[in-house]
Amino acid sequence: MDGIWKQRQGFCAGANNIYVKMPTYLDKIISDHREMARSDQRRTSDLLSMALERDPCRGFRGALAGDGVSVIAEIKRKSPSKGDLNIRLEPANLARSYELNGASCISILTDEKYFSGSLSDLVMVRKSVNIPILRKDFTVCSNDVLDARLHGADAVLLIVSALSQQELADLHGFALEVGMDVLVEVHDEAELERARAVGADLVGVNQRNLSTFEVDPGKAVSMAKLFDASVVKVCESGISKPSQMLELARAGYEAVLVGETLVKSSDPGKTLQELLSAGRGGF
Repeated sequence: MDGIWKQRQGFCAGANNIYVKMPTYLDKIISDHREMARSDQRRTSDLLSMALERDPCRGFRGALAGDGVSVIAEIKRKSPSKGDLNIRLEPANLARSYELNGASCISILTDEKYFSGSLSDLVMVRKSVNIPILRKDFTVCSNDVLDARLHGADAVLLIVSALSQQELADLHGFALEVGMDVLVEVHDEAELERARAVGADLVGVNQRNLSTFEVDPGKAVSMAKLFDASVVKVCESGISKPSQMLELARAGYEAVLVGETLVKSSDPGKTLQELLSAGRGGF
């Protein structure tokens, strides 16, 4: 946790003009996940043995290659900033609709406290679709990676701003060793450099500031020119219009991760098709 506190800015004046750090959404979420990791009594070696016996992963990064902008369609019931989005959604049914209507991959929020997700959702979806799955959660330790692998995920998320550089390197390497792809999430050029330093070849630009949860809809396009050609680029957050898909395609993005727009839609399949058509230049 110390690493996160040192990385963050934004202090406010307290009593006697002493500046006190105000906790953010991300600080609280990561603090809770680190506490869960400290209380986890399971042996990593035991989980690793089981994970290595699992069938090979489906190839998350590879599934995003192709013409136009692919969609990673997300299953998310709620968020800390927006509250309930679709609290009664059925993960398996929604996942099948995503696959039927052209999603290349699926992302599942498994955090229970803040997003009302679960690893059970991940298991259900794994049994229901044939496309690759991302466990989208706040990964802070090796057991988090292994839980993702054991419950059916093909990829894990690593958030650069939530990890020290050593943690980022260790968890990235560990996930690759157990056969998973890794989506490394960045918010600015400095974090992209940190992702590059660990050899990340699948990088998501999150347009949502995880301190305030506000969205900058131009962030991904402005950062596009900073990427190496070998990196698969993903735009995360704030995608709701076909015109945005076309703009991202022109900027060279291979994929977008779309959650709120789909789970709140009265017809997620139709909405997904409209986004995909735009990403292929159909609008």
